Amino acid sequence: MDKNELFEKIEKDNVKYINLQFTDVFGFLKSVTIDVNFLDDSLNTGTWFDGSSIEGFARIQESDLYLKPDINTYARIPWLDSEDKKHNSARIIADVYQENGEPFEGDPRHVLKRAIQKAEDKGYVYNVGPEMEFFLLKSNNGNYNVHDAGGYFDLVLDKGYEIRRDIAMALWDFGIKSEAAHHEVAEGQHEIDIQYGNALNIADNVVTLRFIVKSIAQRYGFIATFMPKPFSNINGSGMHVHQSLFDKEGNNLFFDENGRYTLSKTAEHFIAGQLKHIKEFSAVISPTVNSYKRLIPGYEAPVYITWANKNRSALIRVPRFPKTKPKAARIELRSPDPSTNPYLAFTAMLYAGLNGVENNYEPPEPLEENIYHLSKETRSNKHIENLPESLFEALNNFKNSELMKEAFGEFAFKQYIACKRKEWEEYRTKVSPWEIKSYVK
Repeated sequence: MDKNELFEKIEKDNVKYINLQFTDVFGFLKSVTIDVNFLDDSLNTGTWFDGSSIEGFARIQESDLYLKPDINTYARIPWLDSEDKKHNSARIIADVYQENGEPFEGDPRHVLKRAIQKAEDKGYVYNVGPEMEFFLLKSNNGNYNVHDAGGYFDLVLDKGYEIRRDIAMALWDFGIKSEAAHHEVAEGQHEIDIQYGNALNIADNVVTLRFIVKSIAQRYGFIATFMPKPFSNINGSGMHVHQSLFDKEGNNLFFDENGRYTLSKTAEHFIAGQLKHIKEFSAVISPTVNSYKRLIPGYEAPVYITWANKNRSALIRVPRFPKTKPKAARIELRSPDPSTNPYLAFTAMLYAGLNGVENNYEPPEPLEENIYHLSKETRSNKHIENLPESLFEALNNFKNSELMKEAFGEFAFKQYIACKRKEWEEYRTKVSPWEIKSYVK
């Protein structure tokens, strides 16, 4: 889309207000609304804002930043249409720039763009397809309760079904192809799967999906949460990510008809890179204190660093696909959760995988046994390691990773560590209701 096409689309949609959107370091959506009459100025000279007020962005003495709209992300926001349909609203995702005209190194979208460029320089197109899980909750005097007693794929014709339907419709309005929507394993838990594509577009789509889910749930009187583990006694929410490398001609480099699990050696090297470096980037794909309450045995979340074909207890799984569809060859990383910043998550995942490809790393033998049923001694003999068990442990691994420092760039790397350390300290110093119940005697 060029600028003329953009304004033709805006006129056709009767859009009066443009919401320029971007994320902070945590992946939380930020937005500023401008009148459509000022959009041309924004496209030419940017929309300026105070970067020091955004989590993980600039220091106060370096606070002047501006937004540059990416016109290819334009979409009308259907539920914000005005009653007369003449003062509608749209959104455009924006990149963040410094006052000298250079991209802001702390902008998560820019971090991913740099990683994608590295892959493209080597002839690779990085494709991803996430499965987004979330809970729909009702608030009752500060207590949150699930809204149904459904289970996996249950047909529950209630408000949850209506919300999923409206979410799927809104996704298509935004140009996002929703492949499936269904009830998940836990009560009140749902999943939306979006079609795979290049990592930058899909990161934009993940941010948009969270915006859509929360907005539509609110219109029904529900709270949608992407918190990884809102309840201790049921499954948490993951963001399983399907991944593949294509060449520039559109051929899937992960496919080999004669390879193990019909995967190429490139795919196996990519797997090996992610297994080798997973501890170093767990703080990015499982980014909260709460994330590590999901990554425990017994709730279908991975705990051990292994890979397999059929085994869903493995960290990386190779989904089945017909040999007649080589584009479907892929691997599935199962530890990410939907609280992550997708721009940073895909950056870390890509760098780890490419490192395996560049160095011809070989993965360990796949493990098709249920790892949760293996004894500690057996796991030790098989050299099966654990994922980090806390954000503190994961942050220490991240901090010491030269690969992640290269992936993020020094500024974003340091800012991410600083923000997450602050989060850990806030958690560490708080006294929980569980502690009061257990120790006040």
